[in-house]
Amino acid sequence: MSGLVDIEIAGKIAPKMFPKWGVPVLCIPVRILAMFYNLSKGNCFVFITQYNCVFLRSMDLLKYPLILLWRIWFYILAAIPIIVLLPLVMLSVLKEKWYPFFFKLMRFWAVFILFGMGFIPKIKRNVRYEKGKSYIFIANHTSMTDVMLMLYLIKNPFVFVGKKELMKLPIIGYFYKKTSILVDRGDFKSRKDVYPSAQKRLERGLSLCIFPEGKVPDDESIVLDSFKNGAFRLSTDYDIPLAPLTFHDNKKRFSYTFFSGSPGKMRVTIHPIMPYNNDFNQDPKHLKEQIRNLILNELEHPTA
Repeated sequence: MSGLVDIEIAGKIAPKMFPKWGVPVLCIPVRILAMFYNLSKGNCFVFITQYNCVFLRSMDLLKYPLILLWRIWFYILAAIPIIVLLPLVMLSVLKEKWYPFFFKLMRFWAVFILFGMGFIPKIKRNVRYEKGKSYIFIANHTSMTDVMLMLYLIKNPFVFVGKKELMKLPIIGYFYKKTSILVDRGDFKSRKDVYPSAQKRLERGLSLCIFPEGKVPDDESIVLDSFKNGAFRLSTDYDIPLAPLTFHDNKKRFSYTFFSGSPGKMRVTIHPIMPYNNDFNQDPKHLKEQIRNLILNELEHPTA
């Protein structure tokens, strides 16, 4: 009974409605029978080969329930701090001047999730941000964990500028609506309203965080999607420096493909502040391409 034969047998037995699970599952007992058949015939080499195959298939099947439990654990970790600290979190969003306190609570929330999931940030700094100064933080966007990693990295209180759809999330969506700048990218008026909202936050000494790709690309083979103009226009219009970062491993660690990911390091490169020499007279489109090329080059040729 060769490897091809046991797959053929399992393929006939396996339920058609479970093509991805039936064949691998049924291959295991069929291969076990094939192992002992070949051992009885003195085919030790074939026996060892089939033994290794059974072991690898068993490990592959165990991977799915383990990842499922690990993914569920992510949402449990996200909920625990909010539930425990709910009175403080609710209080911190009542007044705009209390936002820095809310930001500290969210940083604790982010650290709780990252280390609870086994993600270990590894940071390469090319600059240190000035305390009390406003920046526009931008990074590539590939994972839900981008939000947590950004909160972990940055001590300067910042406000997320993000898509309106996220306010529909249970519990988190409420706080997102209360504290972030929401934008409907398909609505011109909504995009236009971002500017006075951003100016208001900047005048209060806060920073902004924008993922300039606008969304996580559906095609995970895309290394870096095209950038929107918003962050770069805000920078030149209000003379706010841009602080680019590159997240190397977030897609690998926790992508939107459900049965994927693993604990491990999350490399981050913190790039120099731009525009260089605070030259805010640059064309926003030129600045956009300059920073996109910087992040793309770091992703393709990592230095972290």
